[in-house]
Amino acid sequence: MSGPSNTREALIAEAIGDLGTMMRDMAALAPLLEDSREALLQAKDELRESLADFQNRVLAISDNAKTQTVKYMAVKADEMTRRSIDQQGRAMADAARVALGAEVGAMLQCWQATLQALIDQQRTRRWEAWLTHVAAAAVASAATLGLLTFLGHG
Repeated sequence: MSGPSNTREALIAEAIGDLGTMMRDMAALAPLLEDSREALLQAKDELRESLADFQNRVLAISDNAKTQTVKYMAVKADEMTRRSIDQQGRAMADAARVALGAEVGAMLQCWQATLQALIDQQRTRRWEAWLTHVAAAAVASAATLGLLTFLGHG
């Protein structure tokens, strides 16, 4: 074959040569592209598995966090309940002490007044008893004196 006769033929020949080189390069790229496609598919599968493992771990962590939170809340609720019961018990005891103290104080005052009246009455009666004894002794003495006088002069 003879060489190109003009510039146009030379450009066409060069373009045909570049096209052949490009086709050879593209043919060489086809296996590389296929390998890349397979690598991407494998990476996608591995990523899907990793994502599933990650989701399982996140779910396990979430479940554990829920369990720990519920336990913590139960402990705190128990503590608050105990504290509230203690506070209410103390408040009720204080209220009962105040109410009972007022009630007992009123009853004691009433009893004191009643007992004081009985004591005063008993003191008065004690003098009456003594006066009765003194009167009896005086009458006995007078009777004895009268009897002795009567017998001695008789």
